[in-house]
Amino acid sequence: MPFTFNGILCTLALPLLLWRAEELAEACSCAPVHPQQAFCNADVVIRAKVVGEREVNSGNDIYGNPIKRIQYDVKQIKMFKGPNQDIEAVFTAPVSAVCGVTLDVNGKKEYLISGKAEAGGRMHVTLCDYIMPWDSLSATQKKSLSQRYQMGCDCKIVRCPSLPCEISAPEECLWTDLMIEKQVHGRQANHYACVKRADGSCSWYRGVAPPKKEFLDAEDP
Repeated sequence: MPFTFNGILCTLALPLLLWRAEELAEACSCAPVHPQQAFCNADVVIRAKVVGEREVNSGNDIYGNPIKRIQYDVKQIKMFKGPNQDIEAVFTAPVSAVCGVTLDVNGKKEYLISGKAEAGGRMHVTLCDYIMPWDSLSATQKKSLSQRYQMGCDCKIVRCPSLPCEISAPEECLWTDLMIEKQVHGRQANHYACVKRADGSCSWYRGVAPPKKEFLDAEDP
C-alpha cells in the first residue's frame, strides 16, 4: 500500500512541477515602452558600472522559504533621477523567468539603469525596467536624460496598435516605431522626446538643443 501511495503522489507531483515550470516561464512579460516613459515611471535613473555580484537572502516568503536576490555592487557615475545619495547596490531576481536582470560584472561596461528605489542607497530592477549599455544610447537620448524627458513626464506616449491610428487628447504623443519600423528602438525612441508645449499640449521634439517654450517640430515623426 505505501508503494501505491507513493506512486500516486509522484504522479500528482509531476503535473504540479510542470505547471510551476510553465508558470515561471510565462511569469515575466513586459509591454514595450518609449525610453521617456521608462524614465518617468522609474524612481531612480543612473549611469553606472557594475563592480561586484553575489546572491543574498531578502527575507522569507509566506511559506517560510528564503527569498533569493542577486546583488550587483555598482559604482555610480551620474544620477539623472533619484534620492540625494549615491546608489551603491542594485538588486534583481535570480533568474530571468521572474524578471531577473543579468549585467556584466567586469567593471568596464557602463549602463543606464532605471528602477525602483530602496532604502540605504539601493534600488531594485527587473527586465521590464529600461536598462541599456551606455554606448548603445543615441546622443539625443543621453541629452534627454538630463532635462528633456523630465519635461515630458506630464505627457502621455501612446503606442500605435494598428494603422491608421491617432491621438485622443492634446497631451498625447503617438509612438509608431513598432508599427512602422517593427522594432522598439526605432527613430522616435532614439531621437525624439514628447514635450509639453506652452499651450498645455504635447508634441514630439527632435534635436540636441533644449526646446523653447513654443516650439514647432522641425520634422514630423
